[in-house]
Amino acid sequence: MNIPVREFDAVVIGAGGAGMRAARQITESGLTCALLSKVFPTRSHTVSAQG
Repeated sequence: MNIPVREFDAVVIGAGGAGMRAARQITESGLTCALLSKVFPTRSHTVSAQG
């Protein structure tokens, strides 16, 4: 079995508001970033907590 290996400068866990902002800042700094979320990003608690 051939499993692909990927390398990133940073890994952000959670795609809520803070996670998305952190990932954006990392990539704007010229680094590579993996953003991991257990749900689709628009279903994060930041978006869902609108009341």
